[in-house]
Amino acid sequence: MTPDWSPATVLLIVDWVIRIGALLWIPSRTRPAAARSWLLLVGFIPLLGLPLYLLLGHPWLSRRRVQRQAQVSEVVREEQLPLRALRWTPDGGAAFEMAPLVERQGAFMPTHGNAVALLDDYQAAIDALLADIDQAREQVHLLYYLMFDDAVGDAVTAALCRAAARGVCCRLLLDAVGARRGLRRYRRPLRQAGVEVHELLPGGLRWRRSGRMDLRNHRKLAVIDGRCGHVGSQNLADAVFVPGLPNRELVARVQGPVVSHLEAVFAGDWYIETGQRLPYQHDCPVHADDVATQLLPSGPAYPYENARDTVNALIHLARRRIVLTTPYFVPDDATLAALRIAALSGVEVQLILSAGNNKRLTSWAQESYYDDLLACGVRIALYEPHFLHAKHMSVDDGIALLGSINLDIRSFALNAEIGLICYDRGVVARMREIEADYLRHSRALDPAQWRMRPAWRRSREGIARLADTLM
Repeated sequence: MTPDWSPATVLLIVDWVIRIGALLWIPSRTRPAAARSWLLLVGFIPLLGLPLYLLLGHPWLSRRRVQRQAQVSEVVREEQLPLRALRWTPDGGAAFEMAPLVERQGAFMPTHGNAVALLDDYQAAIDALLADIDQAREQVHLLYYLMFDDAVGDAVTAALCRAAARGVCCRLLLDAVGARRGLRRYRRPLRQAGVEVHELLPGGLRWRRSGRMDLRNHRKLAVIDGRCGHVGSQNLADAVFVPGLPNRELVARVQGPVVSHLEAVFAGDWYIETGQRLPYQHDCPVHADDVATQLLPSGPAYPYENARDTVNALIHLARRRIVLTTPYFVPDDATLAALRIAALSGVEVQLILSAGNNKRLTSWAQESYYDDLLACGVRIALYEPHFLHAKHMSVDDGIALLGSINLDIRSFALNAEIGLICYDRGVVARMREIEADYLRHSRALDPAQWRMRPAWRRSREGIARLADTLM
């Protein structure tokens, strides 16, 4: 009997070969939660699911980038050895456990002698950055995920060109995807003015030398003359660069030894992208404010998920109150468990999210977590006046974390991020004031009313949640 090799039969055989191969291959190379989502997609649509998994299923980086990150971390550890007098040693509490964890993962020791000013006003933060660039005398280093071709992009470009004309060494690192419009508009005039411009994680035909196509450098930081730095959630764009959703952000302007650590993060990304080694700044003037800080870099080039581990450790170490502010909340199982345990243990857990969101699928997915969180006592507030793009958390009265880290799987596992940890009651008190202002302009989610939402919304949330590893 002649076998039936009709197109339908061949397609059926290929479908099942893909399904069985995916079942044997994907779970061994992907985390269980992500593997379930990918297997579901491959099971339903094999011919689409397999190529998507090959492109987006594993957060791989090129071997060269991973090796360079390891070299950067080793250099950071070695360069800090002569600066032991700047090390801050916690005398107990949560900081006693947090500081060693963050140092072992991200390489940066906690330092004393810093000043931290929290800038909650969008335009004031832009103005402060422009003023610092205009006062620069030696060098300006900017590393940003997004630079838009708008009034802020024009102003930053003009400030960099003025600085370069004064003989200041200016370098600009921009994410190849997030800053696509800014690179297209400003790269040529900046280079003509003498500013060194490079894109991070370029795609196209070069993606094999970078990594998985959707991995991004999401950091936002600036270092000027080694005397001050800026780090936070704010990009180089107008507050209304997304029409109808004006952003509200939080940026820290810092002085002291932490500035040299920000410089090291920039130099590390510069080296990973270009292969060029920049000199490490050793001049670390101690500031009278004497705030203890520590940098938390994270990303797929590190052996651990630094951001996720730090956030979860902070949640577990809280004894009285945690406030978490994020525009995107699509956590993994470990973070959900940490929040549940904290709330059930009697810790006041307050989650502040944005009522409006520029990513619809993400908004639907994060709503799927509300039932479980509300049931165990987590308070959820939806901020209404703006798109709350700020990313920070405060723990009890002594620890604050802010930067570019979202509380989602993408930020934990796929993006290069930067966080600033402040072990200081004064900084936490200032952050509490900002959080209180958020809450005054937020709508508290009522558990009883939330459970009355229609069934079609529950279904939409559940379907969107299946794509959590891609968000």
